[in-house]
Amino acid sequence: MAYIAEYIKKRHNNANCIRTGEIFPTNTAPVIAELNNEIAAELFVWGFPKFKGNGVIINARSETASEKPSFRSSLIERRCVIPSTGFYEWKHDGTNKKYKFNLPYLENLYMAGIWNEYNGERRYVILTAAANRSMSGIHDRMPVIIPKSEIKRWILDTDAAMDMLRDTQPELEAVSADDTGEQMSLW
Repeated sequence: MAYIAEYIKKRHNNANCIRTGEIFPTNTAPVIAELNNEIAAELFVWGFPKFKGNGVIINARSETASEKPSFRSSLIERRCVIPSTGFYEWKHDGTNKKYKFNLPYLENLYMAGIWNEYNGERRYVILTAAANRSMSGIHDRMPVIIPKSEIKRWILDTDAAMDMLRDTQPELEAVSADDTGEQMSLW
């Protein structure tokens, strides 16, 4: 992840152009995408604008994205990967605990996304799938995870990308944001 941040900082000649830590909807974040026939890291804004009312759409269901006018062309032509060290999810059971999910034994986690341009601004959404057992105790959806070795295929090969959307998602580890960092299993 650090090499992506350094690449973007050099590209933009700005040490403060990347938000670190937790990223929120409408924040600018590093994304890996094909731009000008080159796969590169660039800064995109998280969330497609809603066409009815205010706010943004931050996720798209992988099972139905190809059927939705808002996502169809992006899924076919503009796929991206969102690099991270993990993602946060809240458990809404009265305790409202926050958990950070990551891949066991790996520093980075790569989420499948799609992007589009709105008013000259590149924006992305994260594709989600039904939660597997490592996530289902907290939320019924989870990001589609792209193995690092498959990033190029996800971005460039539409047939391979459609197959990846049907792949079983990897088991994740969760850490309570309130804990001292001790790993815990949720199944």
